[in-house]
Amino acid sequence: MKNLEKTVSKIEEELDEKDEIREVALKSSRAIVRLSGELLKGLHRGERVANALGDLKDEVSRLSSLLSDHPDLYSAGYVETALQEYAEVEIVMSILEKDDVPSPEDLEVDSVPYLLGLGDTIGELRRFCLDELKRGNVEQASRFLDRMEDIFTALMRFDYPDAIVAVRRKQDVARSLLEKTRGEFAVASSARQLHDKLDELLKKT
Repeated sequence: MKNLEKTVSKIEEELDEKDEIREVALKSSRAIVRLSGELLKGLHRGERVANALGDLKDEVSRLSSLLSDHPDLYSAGYVETALQEYAEVEIVMSILEKDDVPSPEDLEVDSVPYLLGLGDTIGELRRFCLDELKRGNVEQASRFLDRMEDIFTALMRFDYPDAIVAVRRKQDVARSLLEKTRGEFAVASSARQLHDKLDELLKKT
């Protein structure tokens, strides 16, 4: 049974290596999630995030390189979540800077984490919309609301079982956030119009 020992030892080495890579991938995925969250907070505070984005891209690149010989680990939940968070950051920044979205190929991520990240951008755009409403910038808030509408419409094109892409919950959350934002925008817009009319009347008196 010499071949049994040889065969089992080889399998053991392979699995030991995969286990080590899995541990490193897990730490890297956690770092990507943390960096993504910090970067989004910085965007909402109006901070410069170029350095943070560079760190995030470097970590994503390290994770991709690490998994290049172990594509099966890409389907691990923690890896998909990390790439989803990264995609969300890149999509939000692209909307802010270019009023457009990058493609999965631009970000070098698979379609599934990209699509899930796209769904999450609706929540971030809602925050930007509400911030602009608080400042009285109805026109800018309207732009963010329009982008929420665009993404929601695109998201609703996907009607697949969760085994293919777990997008249904994202769709439900997006629908709820969009409805709330529409209502809040309508109230704020009416209040602004009333305020402008009162100002106009006061100027005439």
